[in-house]
Amino acid sequence: MTTELTRKLDPQPVTLTGSLVRLEPLGLEHADDLYEVGADDSIWRYLPRPAFANYEDAEEWIRQSMAETSRGERVAFAVVHQESGKAIGSTAYLDIDRGHRALEIGMTWYGTAWQRTGVNTECKYLLMGHAFEEQSARRVSLKTDSRNERSRRAILRIGAVEEGTWRNHRIAWDGVDRHSVYFSVIDSEWPDVKRRLEGFMRR
Repeated sequence: MTTELTRKLDPQPVTLTGSLVRLEPLGLEHADDLYEVGADDSIWRYLPRPAFANYEDAEEWIRQSMAETSRGERVAFAVVHQESGKAIGSTAYLDIDRGHRALEIGMTWYGTAWQRTGVNTECKYLLMGHAFEEQSARRVSLKTDSRNERSRRAILRIGAVEEGTWRNHRIAWDGVDRHSVYFSVIDSEWPDVKRRLEGFMRR
């Protein structure tokens, strides 16, 4: 008999397919595309590392992400544009707590041409849907740098609840004290958030 205590969350590399994008396990085959779209400094301003310095740097970042995935620490995805077949960014499941069925969606970035489009909405829809509906997640969290007002608005827009700020949570790659603002969606809220995201995607 399955109970709340025996149900487990254990996300593994998987392909999640939408109408605009396909999320597939991140691999070295994505290096060319990701280096091309990920060399813009503005993309990485609030992320844990600076822009790719060169192609080898992009490959090394992918290798590190793949190693963390193989150790079960994260599940890293390439965001592939369905029409062109090109990788246009990346995202991941992070901070995976299998026993308590909780995880974070993070390390998300897209090439500048794909920002402020329907890509991020569909990515969050696919990732949350898989977490809640296939992995029985109880909680999905998201966080952003307190300076990143656009990201904070985008997270609130999808219906996540702002929980608070972890002050001096990290030292950012540029040496700034980073305060991280945390948000979450819990399982009882997912049906409403799902409808909200579907409404955005129909526009």
